[in-house]
Amino acid sequence: MGGHFDIPKLKDKLEALNQTINRDNFWQDINNANNVNKEYTNIKKTIDNYEELNDKLKMIKLLKNELTEEELTKELDSLSNEISDLEKIVHLNGPYDSLNCYLEIHPGAGGTESCDWASMILRMYEKFCEKNNYTYDVIYENKGDEAGLKAVSILIKGYMAYGYLKNESGVHRLVRISPFDSNKRRHTSFASVIVTPEFTNTPNIEINEADLKIDVFHSSGAGGQSVNTSNSAVRITHLPTKIVVNCQNERSQLKNKEMAIKILKNKLYEKFLEEEDKKKSALKDTSKDMAFGSQIRSYILEPYKLVKDNRSNYENNDPDKLLDGDILEMLEYNLKNI
Repeated sequence: MGGHFDIPKLKDKLEALNQTINRDNFWQDINNANNVNKEYTNIKKTIDNYEELNDKLKMIKLLKNELTEEELTKELDSLSNEISDLEKIVHLNGPYDSLNCYLEIHPGAGGTESCDWASMILRMYEKFCEKNNYTYDVIYENKGDEAGLKAVSILIKGYMAYGYLKNESGVHRLVRISPFDSNKRRHTSFASVIVTPEFTNTPNIEINEADLKIDVFHSSGAGGQSVNTSNSAVRITHLPTKIVVNCQNERSQLKNKEMAIKILKNKLYEKFLEEEDKKKSALKDTSKDMAFGSQIRSYILEPYKLVKDNRSNYENNDPDKLLDGDILEMLEYNLKNI
C-alpha cells in the first residue's frame, strides 16, 4: 500500500496546519480559518483511513491460512475497493480542490462549426453536473450567429467541483462529419476550456476603479432565469492586465457589476498565485493557440469513434456517452495519471 501514498508528507502537512490553527490570531480571518480547518479535517481523515486499511491488510495476512479461498478473495476485493476510494481522496487533496469552480468555454477558429462544438462541450459539463449532484449558474453566454456559442462562463457549485474538473483546462478537439456542410465532409473543430477555483478569500487584491473599463450591453443568451431585455449585462476590462470578464445572470446592472468585480478579483488572485507562489502546476495556463497539436483531448466521431486524452492516454470508444455527461470515470482516471 505504501507506494501510492506519501503519508509522511501528509503528516508533515497536518502538523503545519495544526500549528497554524493554534496561532492566537487564527480566527481573525474567518474565511481563511474555515478553509484551513476543512483542509486539516480532510488530511486527518485520509491518514486515519490509510492507517485503518494498513491494519486491515496486516490482519488479512495473519489470518490468510485460516480463511477459505472464497473468504480470502472477498476480503481482498473489499480491501482493494477501499484502497481505490482512498486513492481518489488523496488525489483530491490539493489546496483548492474542495472549492466551487468557474468554467469558461471559447470556440477556436472555424465559425459556426466551432461555436457548435463549444455548445456541445457546455452540454457535456451540464449533464455531468446533473448526474453527479452539482449545481451550476450560467454567468455569461454569447450565442453564435447561426448556432452554438461564441463564449460561455458557468459557476459550478458542489464539494470538490474544482478538484474533479481542474484537469479539464486546455484545448478540446472534435472530428466529425459536419452537420453544417452540405457535402457531408469531415471537419475538425477546437474549443478551449478554462477551469479556475472560486476562491473564498482573495487577499492582496485591490482594484482601482481607474483601471477598469466598464461596458453595459443587452443580454444575448440564457444567462439563468428571468434575464430581462434591458442593457443589464456588464463587461469589465481590467486595463493593466487586459483581463475581461462578463456577467449577465442577475436582473440588475448593479448586481451584474458586483458579480463581475467578484469574478475579476478571482482571476487577479489566480494570476497572483501563479506569479508569486509558482502554482502553475495547479492552475494550468491555457493560453496556447487553439490549433493542431495543442489539444489535451480528442473526441473523434468519424471515421471511427474514440475519445483519447493526450496526457493520461485515457481512451474510450463511446464518445456519445461521454458527451452526454458520463465523464466521471475519465475525470477520476486523469486525477491519478496526470
